[in-house]
Amino acid sequence: MIVADYVKMWEDLGMDLEKHDALCEVLPMAFSDVYLSQENRPDNMAFYDFVVSEIHGVRPAELIEHQKQDGKVFGTFCVYVPDEVVFAAGAIATGLCGGSQFWVPGGEKVLPKGLCPLIKASVGARLDKTCPFFRIADMFVGETTCDGKKKAWEILGEDVPMHIMDIPQMKRDKDIVAWKDEIASFAQVVEEFTGNTINAESLGEAIELINEKRKALARVYEARKAAKSPISGRDALLMSQIAFYDDPARCAQMANKLADELEQRIADGVSVFPEGTKRILLTGTPLAIPNWKLHHIIENSGAAVVCEEMCTGTRYFENLVDETQTTLEDQFMALSERYMKTNCACFTPNNARIDDILRLAKDYDVDGVIDVNLKFCSLYDVEGYTVERALKEAGIPVLGLETDYTDEDAGQLKTRIGAFIEMLG
Repeated sequence: MIVADYVKMWEDLGMDLEKHDALCEVLPMAFSDVYLSQENRPDNMAFYDFVVSEIHGVRPAELIEHQKQDGKVFGTFCVYVPDEVVFAAGAIATGLCGGSQFWVPGGEKVLPKGLCPLIKASVGARLDKTCPFFRIADMFVGETTCDGKKKAWEILGEDVPMHIMDIPQMKRDKDIVAWKDEIASFAQVVEEFTGNTINAESLGEAIELINEKRKALARVYEARKAAKSPISGRDALLMSQIAFYDDPARCAQMANKLADELEQRIADGVSVFPEGTKRILLTGTPLAIPNWKLHHIIENSGAAVVCEEMCTGTRYFENLVDETQTTLEDQFMALSERYMKTNCACFTPNNARIDDILRLAKDYDVDGVIDVNLKFCSLYDVEGYTVERALKEAGIPVLGLETDYTDEDAGQLKTRIGAFIEMLG
């Protein structure tokens, strides 16, 4: 990991350099074990390797430069926060850290241990001052997808402005209208905070910008449907994880370049897996960077992850926002209609997620599904029952797993995953 050029920047951000150095020592080794050990990777993965090598350097430096030009940076946690609104005001939206066990102890200083590791890691990354994105963000944007998050926002909002978006828990017509109103309220907050006006023209341009990013990510996933897999699940996951942080236009450009290469690989009959490798769909809770554990174990156990029905997967890019609307009111409704198609487990009833899983299992021609739940995430844990029942009724083999960010269960996971893959024949 290249760090020398950014020490002064981290000091200026008030980061704990000693703790951060410990993280910088661990991440390169983990990345090398999971990613650089692969053979026959697409050439265009070099960009994503570079981003990880300077994950706390290059993009943070760009965000700081934006702030020097009087721009604002909004730190977001959820795919339900409409990035379009932020970019329409000339600001930047970026994801925040939360995918490593490294940050969990810091979160447990103020949060119960029996809480989702994603929430504990996010809070720990902020309080321990080891994530530059948390130090840079001028405002955090939270949402009400679970009770743990709702209380965590109170802690994170103590020293940084925090705006919380109230997501409806159902998807009736009146709920779509309520979410439209919530987006409109968020736009007012963004306008006041940035000092910039959002109009139909700027929001229309932002909608096109984020739609192009979604289209590019979708092209990579489309290539994963091929009988001969041109890219590993690990590499596709990395692309998705980095998309939360990267500049949207650059993200689209690099994902399109990767898709071009994958489409050529398909035409040339190139596969990164041996013929007959079993195809796996992952569904469940998101896998924030650098959480690569499950993909690594599955693909080292002889299977291929070909799709993720997750927020770090299809939920992030599926469905485009209608670009034909010409008034703010209609654009807010178009945003609401698009975002409310994202089937988070916070909704009830949530039959549409079951439909998504069954559709993706067919589209990606999978041999089995692994339903993943981050420990103490009650939403996905409870919904696992209906997910597994629906898959069994459809004749699709399914394995339910619960895990966290530690490696303590790696042996057990390898045993269970290996047995599942062997059962697939």
